[in-house]
Amino acid sequence: MNDTTTATEALESTYFDYTDTYDDNDQDDDSAAPCSLKDTWDILQRFAPVAYILVFILALVGNILVLCVIRRYRQSRHSPCSFSLTDTFLLHLAISDLLLAITLPFFAIEWINEWVFGLFMCKIAGALFSLNVYCGVLFLACISFDRYLAIVHAINISWRRKTCHAQLACAIIWGVCMGLAMVDVYYRNVVNVYGINRLMCHVDFSKENSQQWQIGMQLVSMILGFILPLLVMLYCYLRIFKALCHATRRQKRRSLRLIISLVIVFVVSWAPYNALRMTDSLQTLGVIVKTCTLNKVLDVGTSVTEILGLAHCALNPLLYGLVGVKFRRELAQMCKAALGPQGCLGLAGWANGRGSSRRPGSFSSVESENTSYFSVMA
Repeated sequence: MNDTTTATEALESTYFDYTDTYDDNDQDDDSAAPCSLKDTWDILQRFAPVAYILVFILALVGNILVLCVIRRYRQSRHSPCSFSLTDTFLLHLAISDLLLAITLPFFAIEWINEWVFGLFMCKIAGALFSLNVYCGVLFLACISFDRYLAIVHAINISWRRKTCHAQLACAIIWGVCMGLAMVDVYYRNVVNVYGINRLMCHVDFSKENSQQWQIGMQLVSMILGFILPLLVMLYCYLRIFKALCHATRRQKRRSLRLIISLVIVFVVSWAPYNALRMTDSLQTLGVIVKTCTLNKVLDVGTSVTEILGLAHCALNPLLYGLVGVKFRRELAQMCKAALGPQGCLGLAGWANGRGSSRRPGSFSSVESENTSYFSVMA
């Protein structure tokens, strides 16, 4: 089974070459017949379009809200370099998640019918998909590292507000991820899938050294798209929680809940997918024997778990935005300006954090409010 080698493959690319499991010379053996794709296609055709559209809608609404609130706050600042580091990373995270969400309707339509957008759009949509999956997880790692510096080491706030440094870091991340996305531009192709007679857009490593590229890109995907961000998040959040051990019991409890939520959601979103990709790599290398049953499990499982990973771009606005008191306050003010005072009474109470009194501060302050409640956008 020749699979896409990145964490950003379109789901349909996981089940193309079943025939290489069998010996073409053994025509008398019933087991030599190619594995059937019909059952796999029927399962995923019912599930994938609905899941894609649902993630698209949630991610679109959530990330547009984040961008609108950040834009509203940023208009009150005179210089882009006065924007805090966390706010800068959150801005780029929202842009990345939004661009990723925009690609999902293309693949939903592909599952409903077939790929009808041509080779050029296949390469562009695939590259955009890959680019923003990589960028999203790396920006999450940057946010956790910024929180670590702010809380554990109490980096001077005047230095941290010089977010031209953060803009440079974001530019580097975008550049590296664009380089990785070029694999999709080069290898992605529109192929008539054997057994179901459908045109689908997938990464085709049928060219020379295909196995080396496939295994190599799967390794890069696993390291940059899961292992490295997870290690950074675990280290930073464990150090943050340790630093907050002297806080009050209520503050510590809230901090612990948020830390656990951030890590668990990331692991649950991407660990199953990467485990299946590792299994596929071992099968490609011949460590695991190829069978029709295993191929079907990998096909369905990889598609389902990748959608689970994509759902993370819809959860990010909740985890990294709406959880913050000041973010909610800005959202309430924006709602008030749009709908009037009477239309946002409930949202205003929610934004004030159940009536708790908090002094004003920067949008992503690292002072007492942020360190006490560990809100990225507190």
